Amino acid sequence: MLKSISRSKLLVLTLALVLAGCTATPTYERPTVDMPAKFKEASLSPAEAGRWKAAQPADDLARGRWWAIFADPVLDSLQAQALAANQDLKAAAARVKAARAVHERAGAERYPQMDAGVGPMRQRASNASQGLGADAPNGAATLWRAEVGLAYEVDLFGRVAATVDAADADAQQAAALYHSVQLALQADVAQTYFLIRQLDAEQALYRQTVDLREKTYGLVQRRYTEGDISELDLARSETELAAARSEALAVTRQRAAAEHALSILLGKPPAYFDIAPGELQRVQVSIPAGLPSSLLERRPDIAAAERRMAAANARVGAARAAFFPRLNLTGAYGYESTDLGDLFEWSSRTFLLGPLVGTVLSLPIFDGGRRQADVDRARAAYEEDVARYRQTVLQAFREVEDGLSALRILGEQTAVQDKAVQAAGRAAELSQIQYREGSVSYLDVIDADRVVLQQKRTSVQLDGLRAREAVNLVRAIGGGWEKPTTLNALSQSSG
Repeated sequence: MLKSISRSKLLVLTLALVLAGCTATPTYERPTVDMPAKFKEASLSPAEAGRWKAAQPADDLARGRWWAIFADPVLDSLQAQALAANQDLKAAAARVKAARAVHERAGAERYPQMDAGVGPMRQRASNASQGLGADAPNGAATLWRAEVGLAYEVDLFGRVAATVDAADADAQQAAALYHSVQLALQADVAQTYFLIRQLDAEQALYRQTVDLREKTYGLVQRRYTEGDISELDLARSETELAAARSEALAVTRQRAAAEHALSILLGKPPAYFDIAPGELQRVQVSIPAGLPSSLLERRPDIAAAERRMAAANARVGAARAAFFPRLNLTGAYGYESTDLGDLFEWSSRTFLLGPLVGTVLSLPIFDGGRRQADVDRARAAYEEDVARYRQTVLQAFREVEDGLSALRILGEQTAVQDKAVQAAGRAAELSQIQYREGSVSYLDVIDADRVVLQQKRTSVQLDGLRAREAVNLVRAIGGGWEKPTTLNALSQSSG
């Protein structure tokens, strides 16, 4: 008899272990994407591409002080202020904390839950339940109870494990999104700063233009007073002076708006922030894009999309586990008595093994399709996340190609524009000489001066755009990098 009981216990234990090893969660594999061998706009040699590939950090590492390639102390200071006080970044950090708390909450389901309580219960059982007559006296009684309860779900088919895996992937996704917000913030600070510097350069250009036209207007006015020219030339000179002043005010307005935007990125009210005017240095940096496959390892938004897929895959397993039995072990031990003074007497001991309501092992039989609908919904969510992941990768490829082509073409355009500025300046000098000699009209001088201003402003705008496109490319390839031999000094840090 004992031998038979031992065999039965061994069989039950073996069955429980086998069931515990089962899981309803599909095996997760990262979906394939169409990966080009190289970027269309890349101009790296194989050796440079190899150095970049070997130096890149993983997605969960800090993005690095990539803005140091611009060697601008003011920009360094602005980045430090933004990382310390930007409210969007603080909100993203709070979301990471919340996601990790959810993961810890899900992980607690792996362990038994224990609670304790004490208190009275007032009840009156029916006469029929006690075998008493209908008119028999039967008063209410107070029952005091003090007990410790224990509950534990045996994770037979991985429902709890799938829930924990999903919460873990969600926490990792939140961390990747934090890095994405951080990288976007750094890029926005740099781009807004370069926009301000571009507008500073335009303001300086207009100040020079206004000074020049004021002097020209003085000369024209004297010549008009002396009767050398007509009032038409005087009116034209005055018009050009007023137009330059108006355009200068428009640039001032744009700079004020850009400064306000930068103050918000730094977490400060615009009234508390001012940035002194400065020069716009022409960006002369080489930013290698590396191999297309490196984006899957570097870009935090791709990492977030991939972790979202992993969470959705785990939730499919949790939904499928609902089709299988659930084993809940419950119990309670404590004391109960009708008299509070006797509550903790040895004779007041009580215990309960098994649920107070329901059964230990439950098996779903019919639910009208609710569980299947949950599985279908989870699968559809996973398929949606797969599509989003692939779209995110495609978008990343496009952004890198855009950045590479923009820098290449802007470099060529800047070289051509420099020649245009030189030619316009020479034409303006000649028109001034010919006007003083009386061989051309003042309208020719105005046109030449206007062309000079237009070409110089275009050159300044190209320099600003080139700096912002360099930031865009850094953002597109995923942020900072270790110091390669082909770039200026750029150190990796936790920033």
